[in-house]
Amino acid sequence: MQERDAYVALNLMEKVGPVTVRSLVEALGSAGAIFEASKQDLLGVHGVGPAVAGQIARQSRCLDWQGELERADARGVRIVTMVDPDYPASLREIYDPPLALYVRGTLQERDQHALAIVGTRRGTHYGRDTAKRLAAGLAHAGYTIVSGLARGIDTVAHQGALEAQGRTLAVIGSGMDHLYPACNSELAEAVVLRGAVLSEFPLGRKPDRTTFPMRNRIISGLSKGIVVVEAGTRSGALITADAALEQGRNVFAVPGRIDNAYAEGPNRLIRKGATLVRGVEDILEECGTLWGSSLSKATMPPQELCTLSEEESHLLTLLESGEQGVDELIRDSGLPAARVGSVLLALEMKRLIRMLPGRVVERRDGT
Repeated sequence: MQERDAYVALNLMEKVGPVTVRSLVEALGSAGAIFEASKQDLLGVHGVGPAVAGQIARQSRCLDWQGELERADARGVRIVTMVDPDYPASLREIYDPPLALYVRGTLQERDQHALAIVGTRRGTHYGRDTAKRLAAGLAHAGYTIVSGLARGIDTVAHQGALEAQGRTLAVIGSGMDHLYPACNSELAEAVVLRGAVLSEFPLGRKPDRTTFPMRNRIISGLSKGIVVVEAGTRSGALITADAALEQGRNVFAVPGRIDNAYAEGPNRLIRKGATLVRGVEDILEECGTLWGSSLSKATMPPQELCTLSEEESHLLTLLESGEQGVDELIRDSGLPAARVGSVLLALEMKRLIRMLPGRVVERRDGT
């Protein structure tokens, strides 16, 4: 058995996780050796008890790893294992890296510069608008945006990256043939064209209450940091934040109103030391900007920073007297609300304005 085939097979095993496999590989020398080891050999490995050794012995005889490869290929899915060169380097750093990733789309070297944006499936208009703006701004700055393809904040994070012509990765909590939620299937196809949809779960695995916490560690593991936009106290986004802290990643949080239940999670994170986010620049100050690199030149040409449309100039002029609410700008500019939103997004990407809580806008110093 080839080493990568052994990892595909091990990933199909039930009740045998990445930490156990790592111990076995270190003790036995390779993943393939696990399938050749006797039960006594397995029991000699630290942390492997009779139950796990029995599971490996029983399942080794009936794993259809070749059929899994064929089924994946038929669906246009690649299986990338820990021994493959395009396995994300950032995932190798975490305590329990997935043994294999099912991938639709492409994984690129530039994805090492990734930031995750997560939050509640419900949330408010303000939260969704903020998440989308942050995703677009960070994508324009050269970062790959990672999220979970769920409803709400995840959805708009992917959309913001795509609208900024950036890359985005969606990590799902099910097998590739059980995409959840189904209403995001069209968005998933768009993500495949400008990034990838990923899962560690074999084909046939349906989502359940255990799969989403498992996928959250991959979201944070792929990222230099995570941004929590809106999340209740029991939100899965906070599980992702905890995973990020355990993995040594930066944690950012967007503050919210004290009477908003979806602000409790981010506000609590800020109280515990997460970086408070008022706009894209707060994240870039911590993680660094990629605009000076060859990577950013492909996504944000320098001349775009200096060229203003008539509408952009008009809104900047309205902001000369101080900060204003978005509704005031709509009224004073005479532009449609949707158009004002688009122009403000462009100005924020160019780092000429700052979006503040409560749909308030201010010009940045020196603009």
